[in-house]
Amino acid sequence: MDKLWAPWRSRFVKARKKKGCIFCMGKRKDKNAFIVKKTKFSFALLNIYPYNNGHVMVSPCRHVKDLKGLTDKELLDIMKLVRDMQVLLEKRLKPHGFNIGINMGKVAGAGYKDHVHIHIVPRWRGDVNFMPVTGNTKVIPQSLEELRKLLTK
Repeated sequence: MDKLWAPWRSRFVKARKKKGCIFCMGKRKDKNAFIVKKTKFSFALLNIYPYNNGHVMVSPCRHVKDLKGLTDKELLDIMKLVRDMQVLLEKRLKPHGFNIGINMGKVAGAGYKDHVHIHIVPRWRGDVNFMPVTGNTKVIPQSLEELRKLLTK
């Protein structure tokens, strides 16, 4: 198979790429920001290009490059939100495990290297099937709208 039809993705392909930091833009109340939860110093949002279903990112509200720039209050708030999102994902999606991590710097794989954020990626036994191996394609089984509704009810 050389084609995987995903017509809903055309909206992302055709969309004008916004300049600026997605995390700073993500703080707004726009439903398209896919915010799942906000706290005093941080917020969690769905990754619109997820590694796996349920991929959430937790970011400080303040534009900070790395962990060294965070206050103790911000750092504690972010880590509590990471924990809360893990609990929520366990409850709603029932994954078998998680990858939770931070990519700091372009060389470390950070897509947005100037605003620190933590990735929470749910994992299931067998979630890597033939598609990534033979087709270099990851299949995500749930829309972002459906996932946000599930996580924010």
